[in-house]
This record gives sequence, C-alpha cells and structure tokens, in this order.
Amino acid sequence: MKRNIKIATAVTAAALAIGGVLAVGPVTAGTGGGAPAAAQTTSQSMLKNAQYQGRHHGGDTDGIRRHDGTCNGAALAEQGTLTASQKATLAGMAEEEKLAHDLYTAFAARYDARVFERIAAAETSHLTAVRTLLNRYDVTDPTAGEQAGEFTDPAVQATYDRLLNQGEDSLSEALKAARAVETDDIAALTQALSGLTAPDTRQVYTNLLAASERHLTAFEDWIAAQVGR
Repeated sequence: MKRNIKIATAVTAAALAIGGVLAVGPVTAGTGGGAPAAAQTTSQSMLKNAQYQGRHHGGDTDGIRRHDGTCNGAALAEQGTLTASQKATLAGMAEEEKLAHDLYTAFAARYDARVFERIAAAETSHLTAVRTLLNRYDVTDPTAGEQAGEFTDPAVQATYDRLLNQGEDSLSEALKAARAVETDDIAALTQALSGLTAPDTRQVYTNLLAASERHLTAFEDWIAAQVGR
C-alpha cells in the first residue's frame, strides 16, 4: 500500500521526543499536501519539570505553581504490528491532538492565560509524534492540509465548534472546555492502550497519557484560581 501522506521533514527515531515538546520546532498542518512543517532542529535534551508562576492579581500572585505539561524526550521504540482497528484509532489520535492544539491556540489569542500557550506548544509536538507513527504504519493523516479549526471527522468538528463556542463566554469557561478535552483524551488513550502490543505506539500513547494527566492538573489549578478570585 502506498503512503498517502509523507512527512516532509523526516523525524528520525533518535531525534523524536515523545509526549512533550519534541526536538523540533513548531509543526502545523500544511496546506499543500499534509506534511508537517518543522522549524529548525534543536537539541534532543528537553526541559525537565518546567514550571511557571500564575498571573499577578492586584499585586499578588494567585499562589499556584502550575506545570505546563512539558515532558521528557525519548528515542522512538521499534515498530510492531497494528490491526485495522488500531490504525483507525491512531488516525483518530491525530485529530484529537489537533483539536487540543487548535482550541488552546484560539483561547491563548483571546485570554491572557499562559497555560493555553504553553500547553498548545506541547500539543504541537504530540501531533508530530502521532504523525510519525502514521507515516511508519502507512496510515493516512486525517489532519493533513486542514486549516486551524478544521477537521475531517464531522464528530470531531462538532466537538471543536462546541468547545470553542463555550470558551468564548469567559476565561473560566475556556478553562473548563480545556479540562473536558484532557479528560476525554485520557479516556481515549487509556482505551487505546488496551490490547496494544506495538512497542512504538505503546510508547507514544503512554507518554501522551502522562502528558494529558499533567495538562488536566494544570487546567484544574487555573480553574480553582478563577473560583478563588
């Protein structure tokens, strides 16, 4: 079977940092055929335990130290075998990661809350990791060529539109929408890991799951800070 989608800039196994900010620059869905456009390659060493202070309110910080979801890097494990169902799940993961990225990017432009910008950057690298697997297993990338806020799956499109509309009401609602995204991602990744034997795919999903759990904690902290204001 011929590949439908090629990765324009090869992301080698040694250079790939799974589950967090990869050792490549920001990646977006291209408009001319689906390859992710990678910025210049940086060091494989990733920032560990990155944390940042919350915004100032009336001269005082909100008192919460939030993790931005940055994760450690690792070389990509060996390729295994995926069933047709597992390949379909992998394609769906690409849309889920793009949904998170596009939604958080939209909220980052609307609200002065660093959590959206930080985690959107992590979602960029998560999508790159999933796209690398799509390329390995000759699975069509459903996010290829799609603009921000556009999705191949009508159900994903409807979810994005609903959450975006929810988040336009207030920062508090945007944070709750983000919390819903991470909660759904955790459930989807947990289910996808069941019965999965391919080492590289298990590695990616496991690290994405850990990242989503950190992201969820970060959004919950911000929600709590909004309630306490």
